[in-house]
Amino acid sequence: MAASISGKSVIVTGAANGVGLAIARLFVANGANVLLADMDEDKLDEEVALLAENAGQAVSFTGDLREKLTVNNLMAATIDAFDRVDILVNASRQVLPSDPFDGSNDGFELMMHQNATVNMRICQAAAKRMISQKDGGAIVNLSSIAAQDCVANSVGYSVASAALDQLTRSLAVAYAPHNIRVNAVALGSIMSGSLLSMIAEDEDLHDEVVAATPIGRIGEADEAAEAALFLASDCASFITGQILAVDGGRSLLDRMSKLAY
Repeated sequence: MAASISGKSVIVTGAANGVGLAIARLFVANGANVLLADMDEDKLDEEVALLAENAGQAVSFTGDLREKLTVNNLMAATIDAFDRVDILVNASRQVLPSDPFDGSNDGFELMMHQNATVNMRICQAAAKRMISQKDGGAIVNLSSIAAQDCVANSVGYSVASAALDQLTRSLAVAYAPHNIRVNAVALGSIMSGSLLSMIAEDEDLHDEVVAATPIGRIGEADEAAEAALFLASDCASFITGQILAVDGGRSLLDRMSKLAY
């Protein structure tokens, strides 16, 4: 069975660059009506214009989803554009180092809020709408293999990713009676926006990530997008509460000692 999402109404957060943008592009190409959400208004407008010739529709929403009111506005904008919400992809992530010895550093709190709390709020808002529609839906969270790793300067991001994984499982159980599936894609060795920035600052990091990845290369954002498409589609109709690693095997024997997600 082909992964079909044609005609579905989709929200993709973090859609201005990296994996979020790849997901939005793939979903629109497959006939979905997608609301691209991000804080980068210029990039969103540029992408929506480029997507105009695809099978599905694309509209943009600009706002800071760390604010509760913005989440409400996001849902209202989606309903205004497409009348419903069928699929949510939480692709907005923030990856920052956090010093495990420095209590004055707020990196831990930032990671927890951005990557766990905000995603929970958006899941709750989307699920509420899906339940009112009475025909189910799908939620895909973008997590990381950092949830299983212990890299000294990634304490905040690792703990936040683990929290998001557990949130995915817990919401899968809670939402299952309403036919809403909740899964996650755990990224590792994927050329995301954050990893691209890290490589630009550390000329050795590219080769180190490749060496730590059994498949022997860094994956493309499109490859993570394909996994999100599968989990959001009816091909995964009996899959919920699962964390699918897209990492070229890196999580099997991760040799990285640096933050690289």
